[in-house]
Amino acid sequence: MAPKAVLSWSSGKDCAMALHVCRSEGLADIVALLSTTNEAFDRVAMHGTRNQLLRAQARAAGLPLIEVPLPWPCSNDDYEARMAGAMDRVKALGVDTMVFGDLFLEDVRDYRIEKLKPLGVAALFPLWKRPTDRLAREMIAAGFETHLVTVDPNQLDPSFAGRRFDESLLADLPEGVDPCGENGEFHTAVSAGPIFSAPIPVRVGETVMRDGFAYADLIPD
Repeated sequence: MAPKAVLSWSSGKDCAMALHVCRSEGLADIVALLSTTNEAFDRVAMHGTRNQLLRAQARAAGLPLIEVPLPWPCSNDDYEARMAGAMDRVKALGVDTMVFGDLFLEDVRDYRIEKLKPLGVAALFPLWKRPTDRLAREMIAAGFETHLVTVDPNQLDPSFAGRRFDESLLADLPEGVDPCGENGEFHTAVSAGPIFSAPIPVRVGETVMRDGFAYADLIPD
């Protein structure tokens, strides 16, 4: 029997693909999504996705959303305290597994496993070590509609912010940039795909530079 699980949900393509793989391959019974948000800006932490879109994603996926509002700025102590409260809610669901969309960063994977172990919760990584060039094209072929919402200008030109994640974008990525942005080159938000009951209409708003990153506003219509 597949383990009962909560999926760590950032609003982006990797966690969306992880949900798709878990459902299609029967790896886990996902019963909820868990997302960290920035309570100062009403947006998803790191990605900058509007919470309005985040909640629309959860509804389209047919899953309850556990939101973890984080202060801004957020110290590591603040983060761990808020996450501890969230994990109490996860455990209350009878969940024994957390699912993550990580691809190949060993230190991130080890951190997650270490933090979950004392709670008696296993970590599942359904996309782990899949070649990212192939995985990126699998996401596109599966029907995921995705936009780049955060770009690190130290690794990728800010003009990529707001662009659709498609074959054209992959062809334009400079050498050395991971096709899935796993090294932090970019973050994404998903608006349609096989995990959703219906597409979420969105439009691309303005791009702003903030805290050293280029953020493109993806606005639900």
